[in-house]
Amino acid sequence: MPGDSTLPFDPIDRAALLWEKHIGTSTSMRLATSIMRVQQLIIADLDAALRPLGITFARYEVLVLLSFSATGQLPLSKIGARLMVHPTSVTNAMDRLEGQGLVRRVADKADRRRTFAELTAEGKKVLAEATAKIMAIDFAIDGLGVGQQDQAYDLLRHLRASAGDFDDQAD
Repeated sequence: MPGDSTLPFDPIDRAALLWEKHIGTSTSMRLATSIMRVQQLIIADLDAALRPLGITFARYEVLVLLSFSATGQLPLSKIGARLMVHPTSVTNAMDRLEGQGLVRRVADKADRRRTFAELTAEGKKVLAEATAKIMAIDFAIDGLGVGQQDQAYDLLRHLRASAGDFDDQAD
């Protein structure tokens, strides 16, 4: 985690040198490893900011998604699709959020096979507090100006589209 044990060198640069010596070109390995490390650092900072509220960033995403719903409810399957996570992850997050009284499950009266999730009054309160905390640390994006953030987003969006994450032509 940040600051816990700062190394006197960049371990990814060191790994890249060793990769080049033993395997070959390190360009892709170095970038993939850097992306994974940045993801770890950002999640650690976001989770630390939200810990006093008893939620993780993954659970915060569920709360935000529900708050964006036009009807105030979303089917659990749609939550998984929108957040691009496995149904098991949605169930786990819902169990914890429901246990905390932040969301509730509501049966679909028209289709008993489907269950909706909706925010509770307490969930809306925690969401507002959590959003303030996340905004106060600028989503843990340190060291990049707005223009650089836009450039990084565009590059990563292109990688996601190339991997088939979404239909780039549908926008």
